[in-house]
Amino acid sequence: MLNADKPALVLAPMEGVTDAPMRAVQGDAGAFTYAVTEFLRVSHAVPPRHVFRDHVPELDTDAKTLTGLPVQVQLLGGDANLMAESAVRAHELGATAVDINFGCPAPTVNRHDGGAALLRHPKRIREIVTAIRAALPRTVPVSAKLRLGWDGIDAIHENATMAAEGGASWITIHGRTRVAGYAPPIHWEPIGKVRERLGLPVVANGDIWTIDDFRRCRDATGCRHFMLGRGALADPRLAHRVAAELGLRQLSENAPPDVPFDWLAQLRALVEWSRRFDMMRSNKNVSRLKQWLRLAAQFGSFTRFDAVKRADNVEDLFAALEVPN
Repeated sequence: MLNADKPALVLAPMEGVTDAPMRAVQGDAGAFTYAVTEFLRVSHAVPPRHVFRDHVPELDTDAKTLTGLPVQVQLLGGDANLMAESAVRAHELGATAVDINFGCPAPTVNRHDGGAALLRHPKRIREIVTAIRAALPRTVPVSAKLRLGWDGIDAIHENATMAAEGGASWITIHGRTRVAGYAPPIHWEPIGKVRERLGLPVVANGDIWTIDDFRRCRDATGCRHFMLGRGALADPRLAHRVAAELGLRQLSENAPPDVPFDWLAQLRALVEWSRRFDMMRSNKNVSRLKQWLRLAAQFGSFTRFDAVKRADNVEDLFAALEVPN
């Protein structure tokens, strides 16, 4: 998983987006060091074994995608005991590392004592991390995903300290508050200050859309570990460029930037992996393909969204992309 002495590039957990088929596609691309799963909610009871396996099918393949990408299981919840028991179950089923979500800004999650709601209760962050750390073998890393705070960026210092005191192996910090959601601006500098003060590996996250954004984030934080989410989907070549900057791979392995990206092949791969995971429902799949392309049109260089946005099924969407510009 994450090695403090080596750079890392992490695929971010994004609910409804970076599921098992998407993790397999991204693993096949070969740029990421590991992926963090979408959060598994722990509310009133430890999730049953079949829920873990449905949510993280990689548990049956040595906690790796079938394309070879290591996967870390992420849990979300506010009850320390249930979270610890859930972490144990995840490990028993095959998890090799556990992440704790203290960053999700979704109102429905926050109203039910999960995600970023815990940022208002620093000692509970320490309690949850401590409980999970104590319940698992020392060989199983436990990490925490945080935002800068609920409504102020300075809260990150106490919250990060609590996660570290609880025994977190590393922390990932998204450079916004919960109140800010995903609105600008991004604040990378506090991430660097936490890294310097704690001496703990820190993964920097948030608003890395281009290679220049990555360089600015690296300069502002001093980090060696980075997490890409929406930016990696908006520009599928971004992860390769960042990986090359980190010394994780050679950029020459990829197509030159003046060659158009083969979106059709990428989307077909996602549909094929959805079939393999028995997740092939036409309406859902065409929606998620359009979601991906909308992101690429808004933040990347995809220029053909108008041609696909009215497609009612996967076949029509593919047919629209096959028509030359």
